[in-house]
Amino acid sequence: MASMRDIKRRIKSVSSTQQITKAMNLVASSKLTRAKNRFKDTQPFFNCTRRAIANIVKGSSGAVHPYLQEREVRNTAVIVITGDRGLCGGYNSNVCKTALGVTDEKPDTVFITIGSKGKDYLKHRHQKIVAEYRGISEKPKYDDAKIIGERVLELYDKGEIDEVYLAYTEFISTISNEPKLIKLLPMSASDFDDETGGGSSTLTIYEPSEEEVLDYIVPKYVNTVLYGAMVESAACELSSRMTAMDSATENASEMIDDLNLLYNRVRQGAITQEITEIVGGSNALE
Repeated sequence: MASMRDIKRRIKSVSSTQQITKAMNLVASSKLTRAKNRFKDTQPFFNCTRRAIANIVKGSSGAVHPYLQEREVRNTAVIVITGDRGLCGGYNSNVCKTALGVTDEKPDTVFITIGSKGKDYLKHRHQKIVAEYRGISEKPKYDDAKIIGERVLELYDKGEIDEVYLAYTEFISTISNEPKLIKLLPMSASDFDDETGGGSSTLTIYEPSEEEVLDYIVPKYVNTVLYGAMVESAACELSSRMTAMDSATENASEMIDDLNLLYNRVRQGAITQEITEIVGGSNALE
């Protein structure tokens, strides 16, 4: 059985860890409030852009454009949004597993990672990473999404990739989120059935042409989807960290209670032994 000194050292160690996890929980909770507000603020912009692209794509059924045309798939790209730090439960690993699932049917898959954890996860599993972006997971900016979107479209335009998927984490509630995989390119009218109810859009005449309008609007749409997913994932990362640190704090409290109980038992055993030795020595002197 462990000595009282060892148990006291253990209690002190767990108490120190508990203070850290409690502080991290409070920090994550504070950051989460701002992240949720940022997520809510981006929703109207995202919804407006999606409605605009839905009307254009639905109304340009006769347009010939590389962003709308299916082509032979030789290389698939998956954009993976993870965090730059850990200690957030299964947040990082869950979205990485979702992204890696694409390789089951499409072995020639390359990855574009946003966040250090996604890069480390995929590199450890010998996956090809064509671009990586770090240090932007908790506070993403539209300019960050624009840089990434330009890189994605450059690879797509050059024919180095033939389709693009996006793996991110969908925010459901403060204590609930789930990884999601969506197709980004090429786009099809069926992708926007939820915006138009599955029907055709209003007849619209595009100037100077449908193709030139798509040249302008599709990059904006890609950037907007990326930014929206990055903001939503940031809220999920912080909520997952807050939940994980709350659970760790509670577990530390239970461990301290168990160790205190063990300490009292060992202490009581030591006192009993001392009393027994005193009584035994007294009887020997009589």
